Amino acid sequence: MLTFKQKLRRVTLTFITIFVVMFLCRITYGYLYKSRQYEESGGGDFLSGVMKHRKNYASEKVKAFNPQNNAPDMISGNQKYEKVANVRAKSSQFSEDEKLLHRTIKKFDAIVQYEQQSGNSGNRQVQMLIGVSPEKFDSFYQATQGIGEIKSTEITKTDKTSEYRKLNAQKVSLENSLVYFNELKKKEGKIEDFIQLHNQIYEVEKELQGLGVELGNFAEENEFCTVQFAMYEGAAVKGIAFITRVKVALEWTIKYYAVLVAAIFFTAGGAWFLLKLWELVNGWILSLKKD
Repeated sequence: MLTFKQKLRRVTLTFITIFVVMFLCRITYGYLYKSRQYEESGGGDFLSGVMKHRKNYASEKVKAFNPQNNAPDMISGNQKYEKVANVRAKSSQFSEDEKLLHRTIKKFDAIVQYEQQSGNSGNRQVQMLIGVSPEKFDSFYQATQGIGEIKSTEITKTDKTSEYRKLNAQKVSLENSLVYFNELKKKEGKIEDFIQLHNQIYEVEKELQGLGVELGNFAEENEFCTVQFAMYEGAAVKGIAFITRVKVALEWTIKYYAVLVAAIFFTAGGAWFLLKLWELVNGWILSLKKD
């Protein structure tokens, strides 16, 4: 039979053990958990509007087996494609990394097709749309990984062969229409018909000009792959001091330990009250039976 002093010591030791376990769990959680940081964006869709008006395309030879008797002879053709890399970086040495970026662009003979700089010192951003020749794309992309602290990267390759063929087909159709309309101009007719014919010729020539611009993006001399590079300024992340972790863990433990103790106290008190109430009711029922 345990004495009251022994029971009190055991209960006290149990509560101290719970406190220590909660504290150790919280400080371990602080070391293992990396909070999700909502940093200032230097990427995302910042170039989406520019990309709608400035497209870069490239081509490469594709090969297929001769369909006749599965002969080993290969047939070559051109595949048109769009290849876009998206790189986001954070820099604690913004000026130096920006210079490194420009040196890298020059080294690979790339072209800056769009550039925007914003923000004051300590909160600067640079956003670039860079055209890179297809054969140097992979090397340039790897070189950008050494600029600043890379936060995210993504490469997307989209086949544009069918789109290129469709544009060419439209061009041929419009050119045929233009030839037909010009032949009609040589014939006699009403002035109203000639005015209408002139308007039709103007519309066809206008569409041909637009197609010429789009097809010009596919021309071999304009073949590029795209790198969207965004870099924003931010101080280097400092490690959390041990004393700070202890302070945070201790505050958390005291708060939730108090909640736990209060819950145990009220639960025990409620259970004791219900037990006493049951004894009272049970005694009242027994007294009624005796009467």
